[in-house]
Amino acid sequence: MVAESISVVIPALDEEGRVGDAVRSVHDDAEVIVVDGGSTDGTRAEAAAAGATVVASERGRGTQLAAGARLASGEWLVFLHADTRLEAGWAGALRSLPPQVVGGAFRFALEPTRLRYRWLEGGVALRCRLFGLPYGDQGLFARREAYSRVGGFRPLPLMEDVDFARRLRRAGPLGFPAARAFTSARRFERRGMLATSLRNLWLLGLYSAGGAPERLARLYAGRELDRPERARY
Repeated sequence: MVAESISVVIPALDEEGRVGDAVRSVHDDAEVIVVDGGSTDGTRAEAAAAGATVVASERGRGTQLAAGARLASGEWLVFLHADTRLEAGWAGALRSLPPQVVGGAFRFALEPTRLRYRWLEGGVALRCRLFGLPYGDQGLFARREAYSRVGGFRPLPLMEDVDFARRLRRAGPLGFPAARAFTSARRFERRGMLATSLRNLWLLGLYSAGGAPERLARLYAGRELDRPERARY
C-alpha cells in the first residue's frame, strides 16, 4: 500500500532563529513549502538551508497559507507555524487516521517544557475534545479534498485558523493524534501566561462578535489602529 503524500506549509516573517527547526522536524516525511511574507532577516536562507522550498507572498498569515496550499502536491496538507516543530512519528500518526477524518490538529505543547504550562496544554486539549476547535499553533491539517471543499484559508491577517477550523469541522469529523506540536512559549514568557491567555480569549470574543480581523490584527500586534501591522507569527 502506497503511503499518502504529505505537504507542510509554513508561513514566515522574520523567523530566522526558528524556521530551520520547524522545517527539519518535518522534512524527512513531507514536501515542505515556506511562504515568506517579506522578511528582512535571514529567514529565507535558513528555510532553504534546512531543505524547504521557499516562495514569496504578500504579507498576512491567511494569504501566505493559501499561497502555499496552491503550490502543495500532497494528499494531506499540514499548516505549521514557523516557531513550531512536530515530534517524531507525526507523519505515521497522521496517515493512521480513519478515512472519514477530514482534518484536525496535533497535540499542543509549549517549549521549553515547564510544569506551569501543563494546565494551559490541558486546557487546549479540553477545548479540542469538547468543541472540536483547534488553533494554528497546534499544526492544523486537512485532506486536500476537504481543504478545497471548504474553500481553504481566507486572506485574513488574524483568526485565519479559527475561521478555517470552524468551516473544516462542518465538513466532517476532525482527528487529534497524540503526536505533539511543540510551539515556542515566547509570547507567554513575554507577557505572562495569564495575561496572554486572557488577551487571546478577548480577541476571540471580539472576533466571534463580528470584529474585523484587520482591526484585531492591529490590536494583537499592540499597534495604534492607524499604524501598519507587523505581527510576529
